[in-house]
Amino acid sequence: MGNHTRVTVFILAGLTDDTQLKVVLFIFLLLTYLLSITGNLVIIILTRVDIHLKTPMYFFLRNFSFLEISFTTTSIPKCLVMMVTGDKTISYNNCIIQLFFVFLFGASEFYLLAAISYDRYVAICKPLHYTAIMNSKICIQLILCCWLTGFFIIFIPLLLVLKLDFCASNIVDHFLCDPTPLLQISCSDTHLIETVAFISAVVTLVVTLAVVIISYTYIVLTILKLPSSNQRKKAFSTCSSHMIVISLSYGSCVFMYVKPSVKQRVSFYKGIALLNTSVAPLLNPFIYSLRNQQVRKAFMSLIHRIVSFSKK
Repeated sequence: MGNHTRVTVFILAGLTDDTQLKVVLFIFLLLTYLLSITGNLVIIILTRVDIHLKTPMYFFLRNFSFLEISFTTTSIPKCLVMMVTGDKTISYNNCIIQLFFVFLFGASEFYLLAAISYDRYVAICKPLHYTAIMNSKICIQLILCCWLTGFFIIFIPLLLVLKLDFCASNIVDHFLCDPTPLLQISCSDTHLIETVAFISAVVTLVVTLAVVIISYTYIVLTILKLPSSNQRKKAFSTCSSHMIVISLSYGSCVFMYVKPSVKQRVSFYKGIALLNTSVAPLLNPFIYSLRNQQVRKAFMSLIHRIVSFSKK
């Protein structure tokens, strides 16, 4: 590491220097983080212990919740500690590690959303062959593919980041190690890494979005052919939660490519990153639990079992 940079420690600028606003943000981030961890852990536990949730859809949902916990944990705890202690430093190695995991979990999440779309396609368009096609072996292989593809799509951009020289400023204008502010303070030529990173992001978005669009096109066409309105309503309800999560995930990426003014750009990117790392992981378990009758029943059953056990 030392051969490539004179900087061994970065200083994270954080979200704000306003003391009162910092207190509000700390409370907000702490609450959203705790609720996010709790909500996603509940989803993981329910899909492990409830026999009615032993299906491929909930297997993918359990892995999605694990990704959400991992994604928010890579950045929010460090931000909270930074707000409390006032220590804004992060070592070069820890910065690279944080950068790696943020993008690994983020990229893997998009491929997992595509896998869930395929699962919904098989369930609705090929219901008679669903258990044969989406067997446990295929489900595990799809999860591994999501992780491996996420790793390989970020591997080359990360290698290029390791070659950057930081010989002037070490102040990262963000609350986490993000490539945009890192490239801004680097004294190396960043044209190649910007191009490669852009291509990697576009490939991820285009491939996963294509799978989602194709899957849901077939799903909608199949649902519209169902003779009963109750059947159509039930089929749409099984996909609605997933579609909301997809809209949140891809919507935030669209906003990342909106070009605000130069003065607003840094705060704009910070705001989007804050929503992605704190609010989105919080919303997802509630979207699935509140809109899914099976999950609600499993949750109430778990509560009753806990209450009964505590009375003994």
